[in-house]
Amino acid sequence: MIQEFITGVGILVGLGVFFAVVIAVAYKRLRVFEDPRIDEVEEMLPHANCGACGQPGCRAFAEALVKGEATPSKCTVSSAEGVERIANYLGVDAGSEEKRVARLLCAGGKNEAHNLADYRGGLRTCRGESVVTGGIKSCTWGCLGLGDCVEVCNFDALYMNEDGLPTVIADKCTACGDCVRICPKGLFEIMPLSQKLVVQCKSLLEGDLAESKCSVACTACGRCVADSVPGVIEIKNNLAVVNYDLNELTKPDAIRRCPTGAIVWLEGQQFAGSAQSELPVGRVERYENY
Repeated sequence: MIQEFITGVGILVGLGVFFAVVIAVAYKRLRVFEDPRIDEVEEMLPHANCGACGQPGCRAFAEALVKGEATPSKCTVSSAEGVERIANYLGVDAGSEEKRVARLLCAGGKNEAHNLADYRGGLRTCRGESVVTGGIKSCTWGCLGLGDCVEVCNFDALYMNEDGLPTVIADKCTACGDCVRICPKGLFEIMPLSQKLVVQCKSLLEGDLAESKCSVACTACGRCVADSVPGVIEIKNNLAVVNYDLNELTKPDAIRRCPTGAIVWLEGQQFAGSAQSELPVGRVERYENY
């Protein structure tokens, strides 16, 4: 009996040693080398995992940096000092990245595009309201104003203004794209700050019909097309569309005769949404500064 017990233990010990050797050999032959600098660079990153750099997270971005496939400035969440620190550690150029921000392509707040009904659904979100005949606003393309985008913004770069519209604070915006993904109307777009000429409307209605739904709607009148350099703006599906491939040719002249103020000129680090107290050039006293 004792001999059988000892034999069983011996077999188990032998199997343990055998598999340990197999695992050790397999680890040595199959393991993938990982540059230790990746851990160091990841530690220097802000751990926001926002995806603004084009990578799925800070770890993936650190790997791309170490491989030389990206420059530190691609991280728009890091401070200038943080970017320089990473560049110095890797011995690379920090690079230069134009600041990009989210732009709200709608100016039809509660004072411009009125509600046709009162939404009392249990899910008080834009996504919840949008499934009810597309929302309760007179313009079915417009912002629903329930602030889903504000809720998902991790950088406090969005707030709801008095007109019921989300307003982007350009200085805080990291262009992570969360607001773009959450908006059921597709009203946010990430743009470089150099793209100052913006059509804040998505309506596909024409003329008086568009304006009857929202007082700041694009009516496809074509005045902006006539007032800009040829090719910069064209009318597509009853909506003015800016060709940003010709961005260097855009000028504030294009907004001069817009009858509703649907097309605006945003200067510098201005708020990227529309608010009665922070109106971009092109709405209310538009063109008086030129």
